[in-house]
Amino acid sequence: MTDPQTVLTERVQQALAHAFGAEHADADPLIRPSQFADFQANVAMSLAKRLRRAPREVAEAIRAELSDFPGTVEVSGPGFLNITLDDGWIAAEAQSMLDDPRLGVGTVTPTQTVVIDYSAPNAAKEMHVGHLRTTIVGDALARLHEHVGNTVVRQNHLGDWGTPFGMLIEHLLDIGEEAAVGQLEAGMGTEFYQAARVKFDGDEAFKQRARVRVTTLQSGDPETLRLWHVFMDATVRYFNKVYGRLGVTLTDADLAGESMYNPMLERTCADLEASGTAELSEGALCVFPPGFTGSDDKPLPLIIRKSDGGYGYATTDMAAIRYRVHDLKAARILYVVGADQALHFRMVFAAARQAGWLPDEVSAEHVQIGMMLGKDGRRFKTRSGESIKLTDLLDEAVERATAAIADRGYDAATQAEIARAVGMGAVKYADLSVSHDSEYVFDFDRMLGFTGNTGPYMQYATARIRSIFRKAGMEPAEAQGTITSGEPAERALSLHLLGFGELVSQVTAQSEPHRLCAFLFETASLFSTFYEQCPVLRSDVAPEVRASRLALCALTLRTLETGLDLLGVPVPERM
Repeated sequence: MTDPQTVLTERVQQALAHAFGAEHADADPLIRPSQFADFQANVAMSLAKRLRRAPREVAEAIRAELSDFPGTVEVSGPGFLNITLDDGWIAAEAQSMLDDPRLGVGTVTPTQTVVIDYSAPNAAKEMHVGHLRTTIVGDALARLHEHVGNTVVRQNHLGDWGTPFGMLIEHLLDIGEEAAVGQLEAGMGTEFYQAARVKFDGDEAFKQRARVRVTTLQSGDPETLRLWHVFMDATVRYFNKVYGRLGVTLTDADLAGESMYNPMLERTCADLEASGTAELSEGALCVFPPGFTGSDDKPLPLIIRKSDGGYGYATTDMAAIRYRVHDLKAARILYVVGADQALHFRMVFAAARQAGWLPDEVSAEHVQIGMMLGKDGRRFKTRSGESIKLTDLLDEAVERATAAIADRGYDAATQAEIARAVGMGAVKYADLSVSHDSEYVFDFDRMLGFTGNTGPYMQYATARIRSIFRKAGMEPAEAQGTITSGEPAERALSLHLLGFGELVSQVTAQSEPHRLCAFLFETASLFSTFYEQCPVLRSDVAPEVRASRLALCALTLRTLETGLDLLGVPVPERM
């Protein structure tokens, strides 16, 4: 099967070449869905100026070259081309999609190695709601890229190194390894950090011990490294519990924290200085990428090594970018990080290109993540102003989902399973359905609603289709009817589904999972109209019509389930 807009683009471009010459064959036909037909092509309006002819005359010339088109083409208004596809063509393409295991989703050629940097919690503290969006969006992008055939290298850039670990290790020794591990595995990282900080600020002896411990850690002292591993292993086990609850695909093999790059930092600075990319400025080693200036109009420095000899985020990020290009052979690197880091990453990318570490053929992109807000329009926090623990938020999501599906006759185990899927699906879908660079209001009442563009609505749509097949006494995969599109609702649903493959390709290329959510929501809405207007199992429905509609139900179900799986949203069989 072929995406209708892709077909139309090719056919109109061919018509342009025949009507006006090959030099116009690559013009954008400007094809968009239309309320007056299936699609509208507006190319005549823009091309007319270049040809110095009336737009309607240009449109008529294009229409004349589309005489063998599988549908009708009409010129309207000053020069719009209204295109309506044949019902038979739509039905045949839908049938082809049903027979395609990939539902029309192609694979990229050539395939690429795509490195995706996402989640990246701070090991010195526990995960909070600020980590939710980077984790969910990054994981969806990883799933999408793998589905279209790219090799994905996940990179969980943990904050697992630096001066705080001196006091954290000393606090671990004070309370004992067993007690420390218990706290960290239980998700009490923030409390652990705060207790260490209180001692660091109020106990001079502890502060001195912590500073010495930083030195022994950085020098590679075996016992200090062992204690660091005790701390990190317990912390990672807690992270993995959260990832498991969210259905996130990150594993221990994807850990690539700051500690990984620590041995590379000295060479990073030396190479940048030796190449002339970095220079000393007021005692600090800096890169001054062109085009970046401060409020005083002076060149803005990217500090690679501080005046006291210490390293910062820029040092680690420069080392990481060279490693990802040189060692991981990345063709594309996606940094799924908060929007407030936009300037930092622009400067890092510019500095890396200046150093020759980021060749022109390698794409480095900051997938900006907007802030999560509370209902009051401010940063989402507790009433006391603290960051909300991610585990607490997920617990509340499941509790609310449990209440939302209560009294539906399920046994306790089934209800618990559905509630987990609904709760996690609601949280993840609410995030993914909003453009990743936009702020959005976290509102449990809205995201757990069974109407509108929400996770539960999408999950219910799939469950409703499965219930049709249970009533029919068959599995969706057993639907073998020939799809027809005699009714308007059948036709509208079939035509929409044909765009799935191209949409997935675009969403992947442009890092826009919210567009996949919008497509799936429209799919569910069109199916609801189809279900209301086109009886499937009613006794007076002819056998061939019943078979056709069951086949269309099966195609819709597969499309919804595939799309939701690419987003990482769980789909319960019953609701």
